[in-house]
Amino acid sequence: MIYKCRNFPALLPLVVFFVATIISGLGAGYYTVLAFMAPMTLLLCKKANMNIVIAALAVNYGALAGANFMTSQSGVIFRGLMDTAGIAADTAFVYSSGIFAATFLIPVVVLGLYSIVNAKHNKATIDAVMPDPLDNKQKKSLMLIFIMMSIVLIVPILNILLPQVEAISFLNARIDIGFIAIFFAIVSLFMKLGDEKTVISLVPWSTLIMICGVGMLISLGVKVGVIDELTEWLSTNVPIWLIPVLVFIISAIMSVFASTLGVVAPALFPIVPALAIASGLNPVLLFVCIIVGAQSSSISPFSSGGSLILGSAPVDIDKNKLLNALLFKAVPIGIGAGLIATVIIQVLF
Repeated sequence: MIYKCRNFPALLPLVVFFVATIISGLGAGYYTVLAFMAPMTLLLCKKANMNIVIAALAVNYGALAGANFMTSQSGVIFRGLMDTAGIAADTAFVYSSGIFAATFLIPVVVLGLYSIVNAKHNKATIDAVMPDPLDNKQKKSLMLIFIMMSIVLIVPILNILLPQVEAISFLNARIDIGFIAIFFAIVSLFMKLGDEKTVISLVPWSTLIMICGVGMLISLGVKVGVIDELTEWLSTNVPIWLIPVLVFIISAIMSVFASTLGVVAPALFPIVPALAIASGLNPVLLFVCIIVGAQSSSISPFSSGGSLILGSAPVDIDKNKLLNALLFKAVPIGIGAGLIATVIIQVLF
């Protein structure tokens, strides 16, 4: 994609964003894509004279948006958390689609506006060579990925379009993304498309263990009444119009120092159903505010995204300057754009 857009250097931030989104959306997930693309993007900044803050935002936004796709890593986790909170599978699919749409469109608008405003003064240049064609294993892997995504997506979509068809409702209630993913992984193994030891080593075990642990704590909080107390306090002491903004701000502050998947989403998702009933707000609005808020500050050097970008910086980049740029430029830009988007989304809902 970068090669195809080599004659349009002003669009380079959007190109980086779309490349990261596609790779992450195909199943690679946020951490893998960021660890893979952040070093290349930072090197690209020096070679193409691209603003390092915008470049960092582009690759981070892209990895996040792609991972939020309904069949990708974060999207599956969000749906699982919603299911734990008592939300039906088809409704959770719709809500997670809303999260993906919001986290995809916000960066497109932000990076698009930057590209338009900066077009006249843009000094970026793209010196790209023609990439090698896909080999046989890569083609087979992509084919399996697209087949798996089609199977996972088509049943919930058909259930939304044709809710009266009992056969589709039956399949939708019993479809298991985890089972389907494991099945296609086994197929890939038999087709010898990769080394199983390498694949297993790339599984984010620490994130999965953290989510399980936090999930247990949240379940305990629900049983002892903490979630109900927090929900009642928000619904009775905060004006209804201010609740989405407050949820966004809380998520953003938490994410400056913590992971979206490991801490913010597991901590705040359980309060949404009760808070939506008590306040009359649309649940999808609250879910979107949580994720938009959390991911607006995830580029903080003290959070998972920013620390990965900082750690992957080439040796010739001053890491102190990069840390300051991420903390005092990228984070405010992300939070500011997210806050504006939250207000707009609230008006729409």
